Amino acid sequence: MDTMSVNGKAFAVIKLLGKGKGGYSYLVSDGEHNYVLKQIHHEPCSYYTFDDKIQSELNDYERLKNAGLRLPKLIDCDVENERILKDYVDGKTAYELVLQNEMKPEYIEQIREMCRLLNPKGINIDYFPTNFILNNGLLWYIDYECNDYMEEWNFENWGIKYWSKTKEFCEYHENNK
Repeated sequence: MDTMSVNGKAFAVIKLLGKGKGGYSYLVSDGEHNYVLKQIHHEPCSYYTFDDKIQSELNDYERLKNAGLRLPKLIDCDVENERILKDYVDGKTAYELVLQNEMKPEYIEQIREMCRLLNPKGINIDYFPTNFILNNGLLWYIDYECNDYMEEWNFENWGIKYWSKTKEFCEYHENNK
């Protein structure tokens, strides 16, 4: 089994969970607990520009935590190797819920509650459904990315297009199988 370390502490890699704009997320274990280890990457992204990715992750985590958003706890950060270790939130992604026809109105309402928390503070998050995990009936925002609020990228104008089997969702799914 492969291992990855964070500040010298080794973790067994269980599987790749996914790839985002800023990095690869792996399910890892220290033998007692599971975590998510995010390895920052520097692959080009046609629709997003990054400054210092690791510092952005740390700043965004603090901003979202201080805003009261439900997100996994940051456990450790290895700046030199550009790795972040955070709590693992087990469950299906909202994307999977849409695919499996398990999306419920109360989950959409939870996102709207998040919006009511974040929008007055001038914060947008990435509302794409792969960034949310359902655990014990609660949605968790598992990414730390956030940006200054812009109406065109808020949930009602952009994100909601991907929270049901809309044309946009279906096209995305067909092109990213």
